[in-house]
Amino acid sequence: MAQMQVDTPVEQQVLLVVDDREENLVAMEALLGDGEWDVRTVNSGEAALQCMISEAVGLVLLDVQMPKMDGFEVARLMRGSPHTRHTPIIFLSAIAHTEDSVLHGYAIGAVDFILKPFDPKVLKHKISALLEHERHRHELLMLSQQLDSARAFNASVLENASEGILVLDRDGLISFANPAMARMLHGEVDDLQGTQLLSYLKTPSMPNDWQASEFYRQWRAGQTYRLHDAVLNTFSGGFLPVALSCSPLPQYQNAMVLIALDMSVVSDLHAQLESQAITDALTGLYNRRGFNQALEAALSRIDRSGKRMAVLYLDLDGFKRVNDSLGHAAGDQILRRVAEQLKTCLRPYDILARMGGDEFTALLDSLDHPEDAARVAEKLIELVSVRHTIDGLEFTLGASIGIACFPECGQSVDGLLRAADMAMYEAKRAGRQQYRFFSPEMNGRARSRLMLEESLRTAIEQDDFVLVYQPQIDLASGRLRGFEALLRWQHRVAGTISPGVFIPLLEETRLINRLGDWIFQSGIRQCRAWREAFGEELLLSLNVSPVQFSMPQLVGELRRVLEVHQLKASQLEVEVTESALMQDLDTTREQLRQLRELGVRIAIDDFGTGYSSLAYLRHFELDTLKIDRLFIANMLDSPKDAAIVSTIIDLGHHLGLEVIAEGVETIAQRDWLIAHRCTTMQGFLVAPGLAVDKAGAFPPRLDWDTWAPEA
Repeated sequence: MAQMQVDTPVEQQVLLVVDDREENLVAMEALLGDGEWDVRTVNSGEAALQCMISEAVGLVLLDVQMPKMDGFEVARLMRGSPHTRHTPIIFLSAIAHTEDSVLHGYAIGAVDFILKPFDPKVLKHKISALLEHERHRHELLMLSQQLDSARAFNASVLENASEGILVLDRDGLISFANPAMARMLHGEVDDLQGTQLLSYLKTPSMPNDWQASEFYRQWRAGQTYRLHDAVLNTFSGGFLPVALSCSPLPQYQNAMVLIALDMSVVSDLHAQLESQAITDALTGLYNRRGFNQALEAALSRIDRSGKRMAVLYLDLDGFKRVNDSLGHAAGDQILRRVAEQLKTCLRPYDILARMGGDEFTALLDSLDHPEDAARVAEKLIELVSVRHTIDGLEFTLGASIGIACFPECGQSVDGLLRAADMAMYEAKRAGRQQYRFFSPEMNGRARSRLMLEESLRTAIEQDDFVLVYQPQIDLASGRLRGFEALLRWQHRVAGTISPGVFIPLLEETRLINRLGDWIFQSGIRQCRAWREAFGEELLLSLNVSPVQFSMPQLVGELRRVLEVHQLKASQLEVEVTESALMQDLDTTREQLRQLRELGVRIAIDDFGTGYSSLAYLRHFELDTLKIDRLFIANMLDSPKDAAIVSTIIDLGHHLGLEVIAEGVETIAQRDWLIAHRCTTMQGFLVAPGLAVDKAGAFPPRLDWDTWAPEA
């Protein structure tokens, strides 16, 4: 808000002496020239007026009797001008004047009338006093003008602020509301005046007594009180999500100021992203995350009720054959049809989810006996195992189901799902289109996992891992932005192992720490080697797992490797998943601060599939959002996915973040992203992960007009 200030004058005030006789002017200048003022002398009324126009005069010593224009006329003209209306005047005269003449001088604005000869000491004292008075008057005038300007400015700020602003008295009554606050609550400013703040607060719940509320307690303690997820009642009967900040005003005002930020857009977007994060876009069922949350809630509830429940893990038999022969569109149609069939077989309060691909799970709550789950499994298999017709072709699917009962087969989300999954694969091995209950003997699968872990350790020791580099392309210009370094495992017997198989196990066993330094060294060394081919602006994106991100020495290791290979920190982009950011917020803030000081870029990988929290977008310093490939794959067919992708792009633009679309595989997807102002893309449309030699030969720029994907 505007603040008033008065600059202390550094120049001497001007004393103007007006007399038509030159000898008098010389004498006055000699007499007064040693004072704390700057003497100006003129020999006529016209010259006096001209002098006062050209500079500020603090006091005028004015001779009464002058030719052409006497002192009285000069004074009258001075009082008629806004510029000199308040300038003090002392009349000097060598001739005694009548009482009427003297009174006339006072009437037209003189502050004194002195006859010559006069006492120099008395005159100097009067001059000093009048100049001091004039200085104070000028300062007061400036203060008044600044006060008016500050009031107008502050009123304009309050009038035009987009945030709602309230002033509350000590009893919680609203004494001031700005127009934005009235608009937010769908009312008028007068509607708010004198009303109780707590009457508008829907959540959080607070006592009706103002003095028992947290607002009052924080105000009495002289502290700011913040609510990030409050909800206000509006005059129209609706609800408004807001963030509130209430701060005490100076003590003598005995009041507080409350600022309300409308969070409805953010809340709606957060709800939309959260819904997308737990919903399978293809079938509308829960996805894996949504099912896990529902199972977690059911476990906490059933512990108290003592009831039984079962998790069913269903995998479609023969779906891959249909998908390969009829195409993905037909496969998606089948999955939607199966989802509808499964829903008809379950109770309204049972939970059904698609875990990915052709795998579904069901949570059967409040069971009396395990046999109840078996009867449901039989019905599910019967429903799925019918003839389906797609594009005039008939085919038959089947289903294999694993059943894990609580509490015998597991007492946690992971335990029950793992048990049901093991049982499902046992049903497949037994001939498909049947169900199996989990049994301890199925833990042999766990031994296979141990074997894979041991193979990973051997692969690390024998250097069986390689990095490949997937190009990232600026959509607008076709310019090569940089490469994302991707880890690949070339098993000496089994060949190429899918990253989806070994990377989760690397992170779970923390073996990723043994590979981390090698990944940093290899990737950064290679980026430095490409300087001649691609220049110093080429970016290298390195994935940092949650385990690595939590390590305190991460930034130190990156700094050391950058220095060793003489790569600019600005050429390195660290990719972190949302789950890694949200593990420990304090650690995350410190890690991001150190990375920012180092100068590297920070990207959020697979945005929209994890927490999708907008709070960290506000509080964490980030550079890039990477849209998960799942959204990109479905956005041309799913309006919901298209809306989510468009929203994330717009969000990135508004927050000043670069947005990269992952998994772009078709020209139609690329064109849609360009039309919606996405910044960058990567995916099989341009290139998969490339070996070093092929990546080094990749063109620095693609001409979209002439470029075509490789057959």
